[in-house]
Amino acid sequence: MGRRPTALLSLCLGAGWGYHRAMPNPLTISDRAAVLEQLRAVMRRERIDAVLIPSADPHLSEYLPGRWKGREWLSGFTGSVGAFIASAHFAGVWTDARYWDQAEAELAGSAVALMKIPSGASLLYIDWLAATLKPGQTVAVDARVLGLSTARLLAEALAARGILLRTDLDLLDQVWHARPALPAAAVFEHAAPHASATRAGKLAEVRAAMARLGANHHFISTLDDIAWLFNLRGADVSYNPVFLAHALIAPDRATLFVADAKVPAEVAARLRADGVELAPYGQAEAALAALGGAAAADVVLLVDPRRITAGMRAAVPAGVKVLEAINPSTFAKSKKTDDEAACVRATMEQDGAALCEFFAWLEARLADRRRGPLTELDIDTHICAARARRPGFVSPSFGTIAGFNANGAIMHYRATEESHADIEGDGLLLIDSGGQYLGGTTDITRVVPVGTPSAAQTRDFTLVLKGVIALSSAQFPRGTRSPMLDALARAPIWAAGIDYGHGTGHGVGYFLNVHEGPQSIAATTMPEPHTAMEPGMITSIEPGIYRPGRWGIRLENLVLNRSAQTTEFGEYLRFETLTLCPIDTRCLDLALLRRDEIDWLNDYHATVHARLAPHVDGAALAWLAARTREV
Repeated sequence: MGRRPTALLSLCLGAGWGYHRAMPNPLTISDRAAVLEQLRAVMRRERIDAVLIPSADPHLSEYLPGRWKGREWLSGFTGSVGAFIASAHFAGVWTDARYWDQAEAELAGSAVALMKIPSGASLLYIDWLAATLKPGQTVAVDARVLGLSTARLLAEALAARGILLRTDLDLLDQVWHARPALPAAAVFEHAAPHASATRAGKLAEVRAAMARLGANHHFISTLDDIAWLFNLRGADVSYNPVFLAHALIAPDRATLFVADAKVPAEVAARLRADGVELAPYGQAEAALAALGGAAAADVVLLVDPRRITAGMRAAVPAGVKVLEAINPSTFAKSKKTDDEAACVRATMEQDGAALCEFFAWLEARLADRRRGPLTELDIDTHICAARARRPGFVSPSFGTIAGFNANGAIMHYRATEESHADIEGDGLLLIDSGGQYLGGTTDITRVVPVGTPSAAQTRDFTLVLKGVIALSSAQFPRGTRSPMLDALARAPIWAAGIDYGHGTGHGVGYFLNVHEGPQSIAATTMPEPHTAMEPGMITSIEPGIYRPGRWGIRLENLVLNRSAQTTEFGEYLRFETLTLCPIDTRCLDLALLRRDEIDWLNDYHATVHARLAPHVDGAALAWLAARTREV
């Protein structure tokens, strides 16, 4: 593999491969009940009637550093999406359908209730606060971890009912005495050949977009935007190679607010050469406040209301003109360059080769019962080890989901030492996994048979595959709003009277976050202009069918938007399938597939074999040949 930077090794190895599994909450149910009473005592002292703790940090990240996992610490619910509310006599966690089974299990026996959020109603807790509290009562939430757009909705809903809102308190600090410190991992450069565009070039691109909007300053808090813009990576957040920082872009300089000593001297020197100054992480608010000096009338500041906290926005002086629009870097990083796409294709070959080795091992292991039962935990261990042997591998891109039969029906299932299944008997094993490589980020889901799948299972599997094929084969006008494509994957599943409770696809970063905007193939996402599909975007296609208590099926490939043709009606795009791994034909009911669908599958498998065969040998090559035979 060659020599890796120290930060890469830290991110990759951590505390062994176990670091990325869902870890048990350090508090017992009785501990959490005691802490909840301590929190209520603080609330009484501060005259607070309800406290809201969102799943967020000062950067509105999906995956959080330990310091901001307060909702998880207080409630015991470890899912990545949810909001915690406590009042004098109630405590609850609001989360959506992807996490209901997980939340029910993790909250069982505690004083915290599960509040189920239907699809497309992620801010339902705001309605609950407005309906439950009385006029004159007070809600507290820390503005430093509350998104600006959410803060406005919350303030409006509460004001309409005469309920007060305080955003100047962090009540967690008063009860979380062993609260984790800020992460201290070093920052490193994402360099050529994997980073094909220069830092100076990216800054010029962002400044040009600012000028088109009429702005001369731009504040950025989102970690993946900052990592992309400055060609830097870090290890502050599990799975995502990002680091805690804010950035302020001015016409002739940029300031990166990052903790002291995180940036090595040689990297800092190269940043200075590109017009980037370093400042302490905690000075970002003061820098915004300083914009209100003598030249305040000349400052036009661009901020993204969905990607900045209410606390940071409040630091901007009243005399500064503020423009609100999506971060230009969010658009720019979503559209991978030709060089980046080439790196991703090469990465997919390495990832696919690792999966060949893993699945060859898995089938041999399942056939050898003399070695005792295989568990879901073994899947995670061996799939990560197979990827680690590949060039450019850094870490998993998220915690592996390996669910056998009923556990596969839990959309965000995590096997733990305390709760996992043996893989034995007949059924289906769902494996959703991914890797972070210097040349790209992968995310793939496959389902394999254990023993003999039932007719009902093969029917469901085939319907899901039909959904994958339908969307993968689509051609659509450039600029189509990504949510509008969701129905193409669902149509074959809907035709059977079945649906699934998650979106069909999410954007994917380039050695960055496995979930990336602005595009999202999901019916519950508003089809706003910023969701338009453009060439170079990488998106997942992952329909599914879930039978609670029985089995779950999801098939996932990553695809690249490419130009298909230009006619008198405009430019049309198509998808190039990037993921290279066989789809298990032993789970198929061929009678349900049309001839064109069979041709798609055979063509895909021919490509998979041709691309992966040069990278594997022995048992892995034999497995590849067997699983890519024509049907």
